[in-house]
Amino acid sequence: MNDSLEHLYAAVLAARDRDPALSRTSKLFRDGVQKMAKKLAEEAIEVGLDAVQMHRENVVLESADLLYHLCVIWAETGVTPQDVAAEIARRERLYGVAEKLPKGSAAARLVIPLSNAKSVRKR
Repeated sequence: MNDSLEHLYAAVLAARDRDPALSRTSKLFRDGVQKMAKKLAEEAIEVGLDAVQMHRENVVLESADLLYHLCVIWAETGVTPQDVAAEIARRERLYGVAEKLPKGSAAARLVIPLSNAKSVRKR
């Protein structure tokens, strides 16, 4: 899965500066982070609704859309798949891979420096 996600992320980065008339990805970047966040939320809701209805195939399709929009948000904010993988590894060391950090824990409040925070594009 990591290879697929990294490949998707690289494709998003490559499409960022294309002509918005020809690239939906480039259009999202032009439209800004609010539009990106809206699309991400819409896809997450669709995954959840399809899961509740036990529509497995739709969960797969909408999950791919959700990951795409997540990669767009990451690219816009200077987050990489490696940054997220490092956070997952940190949590695994603390609580086990399948656990979310408990609310209010000291570990949840740690600030993790991002590997490429300087690469955030200025608008």
